[in-house]
Amino acid sequence: MMRLIWMAKKFIVLAFVLLPLPAMASRPVTVVTINSAIGPAAADYVRRGIERAAKDGSQLVLLRIDTPGGLDSSMRNIIQTILTSSIPVACYVAPSGARAASAGTYILYACHIAAMAPGTNVGAATPVALQGPLSEPEKPAGSEPGKKNKQQDGESSRTDDSASAMRHKQVNDAAAYLRSLAQLSGRNADWAEQAVRTGASLPAEDALRLGVINYLAADVPQLLSQLDGKEVRVAEKVMRLHTADAGLSEFTADWRIQLLAAITDPSIAILLMTIGIYGLLFEFMSPGTVAPGVLGTICLLLALYGLQLLPVNYAGLALILLGLAFMVAEAFLPSFGALGLGGIAAFVVGALILIDPDLPGFGIPPALVAMLALVSMLLIAATAGIALKTRRRARVTGLDDMHGVAEVIDIAGDIVWVRLRGETWRAASRQPLQKHEKVRVIGRHGLVLDVAPLESNDKGA
Repeated sequence: MMRLIWMAKKFIVLAFVLLPLPAMASRPVTVVTINSAIGPAAADYVRRGIERAAKDGSQLVLLRIDTPGGLDSSMRNIIQTILTSSIPVACYVAPSGARAASAGTYILYACHIAAMAPGTNVGAATPVALQGPLSEPEKPAGSEPGKKNKQQDGESSRTDDSASAMRHKQVNDAAAYLRSLAQLSGRNADWAEQAVRTGASLPAEDALRLGVINYLAADVPQLLSQLDGKEVRVAEKVMRLHTADAGLSEFTADWRIQLLAAITDPSIAILLMTIGIYGLLFEFMSPGTVAPGVLGTICLLLALYGLQLLPVNYAGLALILLGLAFMVAEAFLPSFGALGLGGIAAFVVGALILIDPDLPGFGIPPALVAMLALVSMLLIAATAGIALKTRRRARVTGLDDMHGVAEVIDIAGDIVWVRLRGETWRAASRQPLQKHEKVRVIGRHGLVLDVAPLESNDKGA
């Protein structure tokens, strides 16, 4: 009897020990996918994805990336989110043909686990803003030493030394940052520094051999199978993964992230700015239309919000605004195309230098700039054509200009208001009128039009 009681207690204890294992194994894996340049929208998307994974009780965040790089500030925001995460984050460069270049390399090193699919590559982590040689410039051949040459060399070398020193500082900062991430994750720190200083890049197989990544997997199920049972240290705690049969939960971007991604695209931002300016222009030319003004204001505000999140060249932004201002002025001033052509030139130059074209995924396509310039040119040509036609018309003044058909828009007692050629006039009639009735102007006394119902006027004729 005692033996049966002892066996029952042992069975109960064993059951309590084994019960949590299925619960751990059933915890899902949240998949967060980046397949574009690293920008403000990507940083916000990753942050929300990791927070949602922790809230939903996921055991792992699988960050699947394919990126050419991106903005330094957004990259650092993503890395801070990964390093402060309460659950492990695994970076997986996939599918085949994908890459983790530039900013993607830093994110790969920041993750607790790094993996790549065959046919992918990683590296080229030199900051994009740094161009040109890091060594001292060579002196021209055949130069002879002399007092004058020494003075000239001294003046030019001071500028070169200052620029070279700044480049060295930025490279050293980036190299130290990536090395620190490599040491934190326990992966190859020497190659990380080479990726910054020399722009080195590796295919997936070599990255695994050199210890840049931990795993090589053809797809997500194969990667999860390899991760099953692995222990990961996160925030001073060791967590064991049970991913062999774990379910996948795909975190998709909501409308806010999609909107942020759209307006922080330089092409979309400059398009919104152009639409906004022209919308306000049409509203000023035809007061009371409302729709162009509302649409223009919204587009302009969205464009300005998107541009303030991007590393814009303020000289380029000033040229764009100046060009648009010149094109707007063309509609009001009789310059016969001079302001318009100058505005188009300023707009094109500003758009081309607005954002560094070497930033991966953030350049403005020249084709878009050419299209916007062509549309602006057509609008200016149409405006100039209308101005010339108006100039050639015979000038009409006095009562003759007031003849025509008007519409009664309001009746307040004995006061009648009519609309004639887009203008509102006070009117007087010997016959009763109704709102929205068509009337014919038959005379004028000062600022009051004499009108008669259209039907009675026709009968009298």
